[in-house]
Amino acid sequence: MHKETELKLRASRETLAALREHPLLKKRNKSGWQTRELLNQYFDTPERELSAARVALRLRRDGDAVIQTLKCRGQSVAGLSERNEYEWNLDKVKLDLKKLDATCWPEQLANLDKKTIKPLFTTDFSREYAEIAWGRGKSKVVIEAALDQGFVIAGKRKEEICELELELREGEPQALLELAAELAASLPLMPCDISKAERGYRLLEPDSYELDLPHTALEAEMALDDAYAALAWQLLGSSQRLAEQYRHNGHWRLLQDWVECLSELRALTASLGQAAPRATTRDLRASLDALLEDWRPLVQAGNDDEDIRRAAPEQFAEELEDVRWGQFSLETSRWLMARTWTAERKGRGERQGKAQLASWLGHLLGEEGRALKLPLYTQRPEDLAEQLPRIEQLLAWLHHARQVLEAPQMDRLYGDLKKLHELAEQPISDEVLEARIEQARAVDQSRGWKHLLKA
Repeated sequence: MHKETELKLRASRETLAALREHPLLKKRNKSGWQTRELLNQYFDTPERELSAARVALRLRRDGDAVIQTLKCRGQSVAGLSERNEYEWNLDKVKLDLKKLDATCWPEQLANLDKKTIKPLFTTDFSREYAEIAWGRGKSKVVIEAALDQGFVIAGKRKEEICELELELREGEPQALLELAAELAASLPLMPCDISKAERGYRLLEPDSYELDLPHTALEAEMALDDAYAALAWQLLGSSQRLAEQYRHNGHWRLLQDWVECLSELRALTASLGQAAPRATTRDLRASLDALLEDWRPLVQAGNDDEDIRRAAPEQFAEELEDVRWGQFSLETSRWLMARTWTAERKGRGERQGKAQLASWLGHLLGEEGRALKLPLYTQRPEDLAEQLPRIEQLLAWLHHARQVLEAPQMDRLYGDLKKLHELAEQPISDEVLEARIEQARAVDQSRGWKHLLKA
């Protein structure tokens, strides 16, 4: 068994051709580009029990070699994945079920009848690969760069494979992100959590691709730094999975959720105060603002305009053909991995970053709630939109962390505040103004809101 650490980046054929000649890869290429044809058959039961256990079972033909591989449950965030992998060299192209014993087979599949495992789909592709190596500080980094082109085929359906895969052979995972970010500065590369196996399952069952990453289990006693990092990783990873699926099928709800992920990441980052000095978050905020400036108005307009919804997939494809999305994703991953927001803060900021989440959050919500001055907007409902950034900060934390607060009716408050946010975004009309007044009063008079204002 060995642990596989890799980064997958979706690319176009033109981008793969440019990567072969990229000056950075040329400089660090220690082996030259080599090519091999990889023919892969994936297996599962008719009920997809291996997929449900997040296990991939594969037979690969690599020239004369036949390799059986079992990939087990791991973690994958923002395109960077780590998981355990078992491999066996076989004498013939036939699955050897005896290899799948207790030393590698997941416990949750212990009672599975392995005789029900059958071929499901294939991923056949050409791989150009090279050993990329360089010195990073006092350590050495070795990465296998692979340019994969081919197809996933499931019955009569198929999907093109066109991606750069960077696999860490020696060094720290940060090096994968550093190399990818340097390449993405001039070439459109899209970090992508979806594996070739997941694409096969998606061809068989379009709704099988999981959009939601496991929710972060926030606890009242955890440090603010840890809570923010966990939420930011989750939102970044979710935004990438949503981007991949919207690129694939163009369902409008996915684009709405993508924008919401970016909005929440922006709101959470802006709320940190001295725990994240503004200089350390400037680039992240600027990147998020640029994306939201282009896409939030489009989504708001598209909610009521079918022509906009129909045109959006093509516009999104153009976004992915630019370097912006890949750069944002990779640079944000590097920023989170290094916890850059902690780098320049002073004593009070350090104390805030290490403060227990429940204590810090109660103080933040109380302070921001009082600054919202809801009674004022029952008199001036036409100006409520000026408070959207503050409302979005309150909503983001209530969405993800209200369970850590010892306060009444937080679920109801979250729902009421969300309705107020929706009204603040709507164009002004007599009906909307009246609804804003009523909803502002409903929030202001709620038991949960009154509790927060006392904090």
